[in-house]
Amino acid sequence: MFCGIVAGEVPAFRVADEPDGLAFLDTRPVFKGHVLVVPRPHLVTLADLPPEALAGYFGLVRRLAVAVESGLGAGGTFVAMNNKVSQSVPHLHTHVVPRTKGDGLRGFFWPRTRYADDVDAQTHADRIAAVL
Repeated sequence: MFCGIVAGEVPAFRVADEPDGLAFLDTRPVFKGHVLVVPRPHLVTLADLPPEALAGYFGLVRRLAVAVESGLGAGGTFVAMNNKVSQSVPHLHTHVVPRTKGDGLRGFFWPRTRYADDVDAQTHADRIAAVL
C-alpha cells in the first residue's frame, strides 16, 4: 500500500515528497494532522534502513515534527514507530501526531511495568549492551 503511494498509484494527501522520503496524512488519524513518513524504497523495519539513509530519513521526520507543531498550532508532537509487533503496514513508517495539552492522549498507549529491583534493571541493560 505505501509503495503504491510512493509510486503515485494510490492517492494520498501528501505533505512532503523528497528524495529521503514521503510524508502524507494518515487516513485514520489519532488527531487531525497525523502524518506518516515513509522511506522511498520498500523497507519493512528500522533495521532495514541503511546507515547512510538515517540522517536523511530522520532529518525529514524531524522537520515534519516541527512543521506539524508550527503549521497546526499544536503544543507539541508524538513521534513513534512500530517494528514488527503492532506494525499494521509492513513498510517502515514513522508517525508524527500533533499534541495539545489536555487532548486525552496519556503517555504510552499500553500498561507500564517496573523492574523487580536494581539487579533486574542492570541485567536488562547488560543484555542489550552486550549485542551492541
